[in-house]
Amino acid sequence: MSTGKPIPRFTVITLGVSDMRASIAFYEALGFARKFGETGEAVAFFDTGGTVIALFPWDQLARDATLPDQPRSKTFRGTTLAWNCNSVEEVDTVLDFAISCGASLLKSAHKTDYGGYSGYFGDPDNHPWEVVVAPGIEVCDDRRVHLPD
Repeated sequence: MSTGKPIPRFTVITLGVSDMRASIAFYEALGFARKFGETGEAVAFFDTGGTVIALFPWDQLARDATLPDQPRSKTFRGTTLAWNCNSVEEVDTVLDFAISCGASLLKSAHKTDYGGYSGYFGDPDNHPWEVVVAPGIEVCDDRRVHLPD
């Protein structure tokens, strides 16, 4: 048994969803590649280029985490997902595209106080996604975000 510190890694974001079929269709429409499809509608995994988005029935995920699944808040839950872009035009394109796939517009794109440009959409369960271009943050061809040291 190793006595050294474990190497930190962030691998999967699991979203509790109320309708697996609708959420799977939404994330496929956004263009995320579904992997390990033999899981059917029990759980769904999508490649994001560095981490994985997993979809799992809301009540089962709450039970697994030993948390109550009711009441289901329609308010902010303290977490957002982000889709970083390389230009203002790309932010607008992504927001329009997400809306065309069934997302709800939570906040129109606008200039930010830190010199970026950002807007928000909600997925079918209203998990908020920020679509953003931020100074100093680059998205490379490998779809990974590269941060300055």
